[in-house]
Amino acid sequence: MKVARFHAPGDIRVEDAAEPVPGPGDVAIRVRNCSTCGTDVKISKFGHHHIRPPRVMGHEIAGEVVATGADVTGWAPGDRVQVIAAIPCGRCEECRRGHQTVCPNQESMGYHYDGGFAEYTVVPAKVLAVDGLNRIPDGVGFAEASVAEPLACVLNGQELARVGDGDDVVVIGAGPIGCLHVRLARSRGAARVFLADINAERLEMSAARVRPDAAITGPDLVDQVLKLTDGRGADVVVTAAASGAAQEQALQMAARQGRISFFGGLPKDDPVIACDSNLVHYRELTIVGANGSSPAHNARALRLIATGAVPVADLITHRLPLTGVLDAIDTVARGAAIKVTIEP
Repeated sequence: MKVARFHAPGDIRVEDAAEPVPGPGDVAIRVRNCSTCGTDVKISKFGHHHIRPPRVMGHEIAGEVVATGADVTGWAPGDRVQVIAAIPCGRCEECRRGHQTVCPNQESMGYHYDGGFAEYTVVPAKVLAVDGLNRIPDGVGFAEASVAEPLACVLNGQELARVGDGDDVVVIGAGPIGCLHVRLARSRGAARVFLADINAERLEMSAARVRPDAAITGPDLVDQVLKLTDGRGADVVVTAAASGAAQEQALQMAARQGRISFFGGLPKDDPVIACDSNLVHYRELTIVGANGSSPAHNARALRLIATGAVPVADLITHRLPLTGVLDAIDTVARGAAIKVTIEP
C-alpha cells in the first residue's frame, strides 16, 4: 500500500509499505478520508517531540473496518468508523476526574501511532479501550466524518467558554477552525457571531460559506467590535489563531463578565503576551484554554454533523489523492483553502 511518512522536517515521502495487520485488541481500517490541518503544516516544517520518524502522518481519520483482532468484539468488516486523534490513558487521576483532554499520558494517532495518510491503518487497542472508535451515522459521508475530530476540539473549547443563548461571539481566525466555531456558536444559541481575520482574502472565502453577522479585518478589530456591540464588547471571544496579538486584543474587546478562549496555541519560542490584569479584575473576565478533545466530544461532534446542527460538507474545499499530500499541506500553509481532505 501507499503511505505518506514524515522522515524529518521538510522531508515527507509518499512510499510503499506493507499492509498493517491488527494485533489481538486492534482494528484495521481502510482509510477513506483523512483531512489535513495546521498541525500537519507545523509537523512538516518543525517535526514534533512525540514523533519518532519514520511515522505515517494524519490524525483526522474516517474509514471502514477491514479486519479485527482476535480479542475484539462489537466490530465487523464493513463498519464505517471515525477515529479519535488524542488518546487518553483512561486510568490516571485526570482521566478518573473526567479531565481526559488534559491526560498527562495522552498519545495520538499520527504521532505515537501511524496515522491516516495511508490506504490502511490500524486503530490500536488503546483507542477502543476509551470508546474512541465511533460508528459513522447513516447519511454522513467519510469526508464529513473526518471533520468530526476538529469539531470535537471546537466543542470542547466552547463548552469551557460557556457559549450559549444570547451571546455575542467574536471568532478571530477565519481558517477551518474559525468556521467551525462560527457554526457551533450558532447551534448553541449565540445571538450574533462575528468573524475576524487579518487576511482579507481568507476572510472573504470563509465568510461566504459560514455567513457571520459581520466579517471584520484590519488593525482596529477592537474598535470595530465595540462599534458592532454598541460599546459593550463581546460576551465570548475565541482566538482561533496562533497569534499573541489576537489574544491581547481579545482582552480589550470582551464585555463585562466576558469569556475569552485561548483556543490557538502560540509558537513555543514566543508564548508570552501582555495581559492588562486590571481589565480581567474590574470586568470580571474569564480566560480559558482549550486543549484538544475527549472521546465523548468526538461522539457528540459526529451527532452534530449527522443532525445538521453543524454542517461541514461545504467547508471541504479541496479533495486530493494520497499522492497529493504535499500539495495539500502547502495549500493549508498558504491559507488558500478551508478544509483539505486526503482520499487514499
